[in-house]
Amino acid sequence: MEIERKFLLHSLPDDIDRYESVEIDQAYISVDPTIRLRRRNNDYFLTMKQNGLLAREEAEFMITKEQYERLWAKIETNVIRKTRVLIPLQDGLTAEADIYHGVLQGFMTIEVEFDSIEQAVSFIPPDWFDREVTDDPRYSNSSLAINKLFYGNNG
Repeated sequence: MEIERKFLLHSLPDDIDRYESVEIDQAYISVDPTIRLRRRNNDYFLTMKQNGLLAREEAEFMITKEQYERLWAKIETNVIRKTRVLIPLQDGLTAEADIYHGVLQGFMTIEVEFDSIEQAVSFIPPDWFDREVTDDPRYSNSSLAINKLFYGNNG
């Protein structure tokens, strides 16, 4: 079960360079049901997700580069390219700041994953987080992969 809250992010902490980061390319073979391909640095994954916003079932499988390349030929969406920066928070939580590239250049979001719905509901985001978009399906990565230019009007 994936339980996460998602926020917009208009600026990064000043010390962002001190945190671990990974480069991610991802696209979708299908958005209904959700079947995602992702390259995270030099690791490759196939992920299946059920519908949902705050909480949803997720199954992720590591695959070989060769499998990834064969499946990549079947993607149905635009490619999302982003740098994910892992920022430690209180209570052992980690914020995942996504800095998008390419057609989504300049767009940033931040997500926090939780062990329970109760923990997610009680989470108080730091001041540098912007507006919460957890319940807005337009900000899901699959929606961004389909409607790549939506973010330009995210007010």
